Amino acid sequence: MTHGLDVDGLKIRAAASCDAPLFAALHASCFVSRESPEGIGRWNENEPWNESTMAQFIAGPRTVCLIAAIAGDEPVGFLIARAAADEAELLTIGVLLGHRKRGIGQALLREAVAVLRPGGIRQLFLEVEETNTPALSLYRGLGAVPVGRRPGYYENGADAAVLRLDLQARP
Repeated sequence: MTHGLDVDGLKIRAAASCDAPLFAALHASCFVSRESPEGIGRWNENEPWNESTMAQFIAGPRTVCLIAAIAGDEPVGFLIARAAADEAELLTIGVLLGHRKRGIGQALLREAVAVLRPGGIRQLFLEVEETNTPALSLYRGLGAVPVGRRPGYYENGADAAVLRLDLQARP
């Protein structure tokens, strides 16, 4: 799980029901700004998801909720994906600003794939604002391919790129 990571002691675990407040706080911290602090695009989220929403995801059937933590169990990232039939959708993924570009997002996605694949999931779909270059690079770097576009999908009028990651072909 640590291949290509620039993070010592990264741990990824499944979320428990008691993690809903943590998930809400991470989501708010990752998506608090409409503009990327690095000047590389706008984030997709309109409002942070609250504890109740996060609790529903964590308790949901066929939902994968992961937390990434580093030294001393400091939470630095999270992922939520939901499966239906033989497909899954990445609902959200985030890494705290000071920990980006170190492979944490990649590790979270790889772990999600490892959890989803044994359940018969064949494809993972990912939507992202077309100007979110870091997310597009992350997804494409793992083998995701563009399969569609949703014009005006986001509240700010931005278009969404739709990508698909084939889970059965991955080693």
